[in-house]
Amino acid sequence: MTEGSPPSRHAYWVAPGIAAFMLLLTLVWGAQYGLGLRDPDGIIGWRFSFVLMLVGGFWALDVIPRGLLAARANGAPKWETLVALARDRWPWQRIAFVIGSIVAFYVTYLCYRNVKSYLPLARPELVDADLANFERGLFGTDPSTLLHDLLGTGVSAQLLSTVYLLFLTFVPISVGVTLVWSSDRAGALWWVSVLSINWVLGAASYFLLPSMGPAFTEPHLFTALPETGTSMLQQALVDERRAFVGDPVGSGELQSIAAFASLHISIVFAGALVAHLLRAPKAMRIGMWVYLGLTFPATIYFGWHYVVDDLAGFVIGFTSVYLGAVLTGWRIERSTAGRLQLTSA
Repeated sequence: MTEGSPPSRHAYWVAPGIAAFMLLLTLVWGAQYGLGLRDPDGIIGWRFSFVLMLVGGFWALDVIPRGLLAARANGAPKWETLVALARDRWPWQRIAFVIGSIVAFYVTYLCYRNVKSYLPLARPELVDADLANFERGLFGTDPSTLLHDLLGTGVSAQLLSTVYLLFLTFVPISVGVTLVWSSDRAGALWWVSVLSINWVLGAASYFLLPSMGPAFTEPHLFTALPETGTSMLQQALVDERRAFVGDPVGSGELQSIAAFASLHISIVFAGALVAHLLRAPKAMRIGMWVYLGLTFPATIYFGWHYVVDDLAGFVIGFTSVYLGAVLTGWRIERSTAGRLQLTSA
C-alpha cells in the first residue's frame, strides 16, 4: 500500500475485531470476580459525546468554509451549495466509517480500563520494591529525585504537569483529526488500529510486572512538589483504588493505577512514528517528537513510572505501529540509507 491509496477491505475490520475480542475477554474475565462492564468515568457517555462533538466541529470546518467560498465564486445560493458539498464530501459510507471507527476505539478503551482494574485482584503482589532498588543501584538515587534537583520544583512542575495531562486530549483529538481531516483513509485506519493495539498490549503488560509506581508506593519522594493538576489526579486515583480494593463489587469503581508499562510513552511514540512514516506536515512531525521528549521526563518527575516502564513503552509503541501496519495493509521497511519507510504491501 502507498500513501493516499484506498485501504483494503479487511483493514476496516481491524479496530472492530480488536474491540470485539476485548469486549468478550472483559465480560468473561470480569464475571469471575462478579464484575460487569463498568463505565464510572463516562467513557461511553461524556467522553464519547465529546469526541462526536469534536468530529462534528471538524466536519463543519471541512464543509462550511469550502461551501461559502464555492457559493461566492459561483454566485450560487449558500444553503444549496453547502448541502450539495456536504453530500459530495460526506456520503453515508464515509459517515459510517468515521462513527464505526470511533465506536470501535472507545469500546476497546473501555474494556482496557476494566481489565486494568482487575490487576489488584489477579496479581496482588507488587514488584515496586525490586524496580526501585534496581534504579537506585543504577543511578545512585531515585530518578525522580535527580529530575527534581535538575529541573527544580516550581515552574517545571507546572509545565510538566501540563504536558502530562495533555495526553487526555491528545488521544481523542488525534482520532478526530485523522478520521475527519485526513484525506488518507488508509492512514486513519492504521492510526485507530495502532491505538487499539496499544490498549491491548498495555493491559497485558500490567500483569507481567504488577507495580504501582513511585508516587503511590513512596509518596515521600514527591512532597516537595507543588499542587498541580497531576497531583490532584494522582490523589483521585488513590481514592478510587482504595474504594475498589476495599469492595470490588459494591464500590462500583474502577482502579486505574499501574506502572509497567507506560502507555503515555507508547502512544505518543507511536504517534510520532506514524506521523513520520506518513510524511505528515513537518511542523506536526517536529511537534510530536518534542511532545515525546517532554512526556518522558514528566512520567518520571511525578513518579507515575520507573525508567524501565518508559523503555517498555517504547517497545509497545513500536510493536503497535508494526502490527497495525501488517493488519491494515502497510509494510514498514528500511531504506538503503537505513531509514524506516513505507512500501507497498
